[in-house]
Amino acid sequence: MLLASSSLFINCTSDPIQGPAGVAGADGTDGVDGVDGVDSTTDCRACHSFEYREPIQEGYAMSKHATGDTWESRGKSESCAQCHNNEGFIDFQNTGAVHMDGYVISNPITCTGCHNEHRSFNFDEDGNDFALRTIDPVTLIVDSEETLDLANESDVLGLSNLCVNCHQPRTALPEDDGMGNYEITSSHWGTHHNPQSTMLEGIQGVLLPGSVSYPARASSTHRMESSCVNCHMAESSVASTGDHTFNPTLDACISCHDGATTFDVNGFQTEVEDQLVVLAGLLAQVPGIAPDGTTPITGIVINDDPIEGTFPIIAAGAAWNYIFVFEDKSKGVHNPAMVEALLQNSIETLQNP
Repeated sequence: MLLASSSLFINCTSDPIQGPAGVAGADGTDGVDGVDGVDSTTDCRACHSFEYREPIQEGYAMSKHATGDTWESRGKSESCAQCHNNEGFIDFQNTGAVHMDGYVISNPITCTGCHNEHRSFNFDEDGNDFALRTIDPVTLIVDSEETLDLANESDVLGLSNLCVNCHQPRTALPEDDGMGNYEITSSHWGTHHNPQSTMLEGIQGVLLPGSVSYPARASSTHRMESSCVNCHMAESSVASTGDHTFNPTLDACISCHDGATTFDVNGFQTEVEDQLVVLAGLLAQVPGIAPDGTTPITGIVINDDPIEGTFPIIAAGAAWNYIFVFEDKSKGVHNPAMVEALLQNSIETLQNP
């Protein structure tokens, strides 16, 4: 019985004996070679390469964002850090506030200030937003009920909205104190530097009565048919303009102003400069009362700086308009009709109080 069991175990566990090979089958039809897939890094390399970034970095090194002298002096301040400090700008965009105790170090705005993460990688449908930190409409610092959205047909995504975050007024418009006066309490009074977005939109000026009509909001051709990006970051034949230098390029102007050789198209910038000189002269003669209430002073704006004191409200409005146009720095280009009305009507107001 033991012998039989052993024999059965061997038969069940041993490899089977192979039989003779069968007749070979016919060869199958050759398959079709597949199409090579798209390199998964192609889209990324279009921007994330040394060749692409080097000229950007060289251009940015020439920009006032990189070379301005206000980073160290103002970037540590709680009230200034949201625009004069790279980390302050990022903190403000992420949380709506800057560090309450300021910053020990202040860095100029860098790539990481304006660029963060792509909204998506579906560039065909969403558009390549160049990973801008924000392109949302912006609520103005001086008016929480006023939101600015610069998106238009030339800037569908609203890329220029990123600029609005800092290029806007910092002080509210002057208001009558009930006695026909307005008190200036700071030498920093006025729109502050670079209020370009509201000039482009045609808002935040003091609409004094006069012979020149004020244009409708957002009616400027540059506002409706162009954008910050189109004029200040366009490809340029001059290395110091366009792209990440942020300096306006004449190449962009020529696309509409055929034959233009300067930004002073039809002499308009020269006209604005002349009007600013006239208005400055009138403002330097405005009588007022010094903060101590006893010493009469003369001049509400001298050498482009506001004078602390109490002045007639119409003079304060004219002074605001002067600072607004002066600090816009475009010499009227951003909104020609608005600038013409603000300056001429302010001049007439002071000449005929």
